[in-house]
Amino acid sequence: MTMTLVKKTDEYSIFQRGDERYAVKDAAKRPVNGEDKVRILLEEGLIKVAEPAPAEAVAEEAPAEEAPVEEEAAADEAPADEAEAAPEEDGEAKE
Repeated sequence: MTMTLVKKTDEYSIFQRGDERYAVKDAAKRPVNGEDKVRILLEEGLIKVAEPAPAEAVAEEAPAEEAPVEEEAAADEAPADEAEAAPEEDGEAKE
């Protein structure tokens, strides 16, 4: 994978990788990751950070996610009832 030098300073070098993402290396040529990498790329204007969703929006979505779980539980109960009824339909009496 080829990396193209985007910017070089005394403290770090920024490269653009073949997959359009960025790599940052410090003056000692060691990779910079995590919050330091994000800070550098933000300062250079190469990335934008999306703001987190408001807490109210997250709270409203939570009940919607729980509904399918309840439907699955009801679906699991139906085959169990049918399985119990099946031996009676065969006409065999259990004694």
